[in-house]
Amino acid sequence: MAKKEFTFKGKTTDELKNMSLNELAQLMTARQRRTIKKGFTDQQKILLKKLRNNEKNIETHCRDMVILPEMIGRTIKVHQGKEFIPVVIESDMIGHCLGEFALTRKKVAHSAPGIGATRSSASLSVK
Repeated sequence: MAKKEFTFKGKTTDELKNMSLNELAQLMTARQRRTIKKGFTDQQKILLKKLRNNEKNIETHCRDMVILPEMIGRTIKVHQGKEFIPVVIESDMIGHCLGEFALTRKKVAHSAPGIGATRSSASLSVK
């Protein structure tokens, strides 16, 4: 079976890469369309400039940056609050934000209660 080619709102990846930013904005959802029409922030412009210059090891705090077709295939390290998480941009991520792929909260794993946590633990030996 042949692998199905990715399309975004009926457009292939190559067609999306050849579109202008305004044409691409018309295909996006309302939130992303407004972000693109309003214009990117200075930090987002710096990120796009680094991407267009083919820099390696791109680290960014711009978690609200909309993923554009020109980012496909690149690895961007997105700040997670404590460290930078590498995010490999794939074609099905178009229209999402970078922060959606670098989660800021970890799963809570509880273990046994500590000493002094309950009434019954008072009768246990400290050893």
